[in-house]
Amino acid sequence: MLKLYFAPGTCALASHIALAEAGAPYTTEKLDFKINQQNSPEYLKINPKGRVPTLVTERGVLTETPAMLAYIAQTYPRAKLAPLDDAFEFAKLQSFNSYLCSTVHICHAHKMRGARWATQETSFTDMKAMIPKTMGACFNLIERDMLKGPWVMGENYSVGDAYLYTLTLWLDGDGVDIATLPKVKAHRAAMESRPAVQKVLAEQKA
Repeated sequence: MLKLYFAPGTCALASHIALAEAGAPYTTEKLDFKINQQNSPEYLKINPKGRVPTLVTERGVLTETPAMLAYIAQTYPRAKLAPLDDAFEFAKLQSFNSYLCSTVHICHAHKMRGARWATQETSFTDMKAMIPKTMGACFNLIERDMLKGPWVMGENYSVGDAYLYTLTLWLDGDGVDIATLPKVKAHRAAMESRPAVQKVLAEQKA
């Protein structure tokens, strides 16, 4: 049985959706960021990074969304959540997920995690002011060059779709009008029609 540690509104949603889409047996534990539970001694024993998501498997602990998504897709191949029989296509999926992790997520994090990069309040203000521009640029690139449609990889749904959907949910709060991104907007609507996504959203609200 897999166990996913998550917090609502975080990138852990992607792995949660992937588990549900895969039909994997799993349990979840919600962390309360408002009381800094991610940095509690108990949780740091599980994930010393003090972040989510964390996936506990029978072989050990996994962290970092791209790695967890690849693990889920490879562990449950019948769900067809990645092009596992084509090394090049699988690498392209990894490239997409890595961009979301290394660039898009970092741009978003400048809004509330400025202390990771600076110490002055004026720096935090500048970072926050840049969010609509930097997140807008990221998603314009995704819209124009990366999202094949209807899914990330074209006709075949993959774990990349769960990840893209998760970050798309941040756009309103980041000052980016999704109406200017018709492919991304259609992708979000398609995701929200999927039973697994609806199931997970309900679980995260519970």
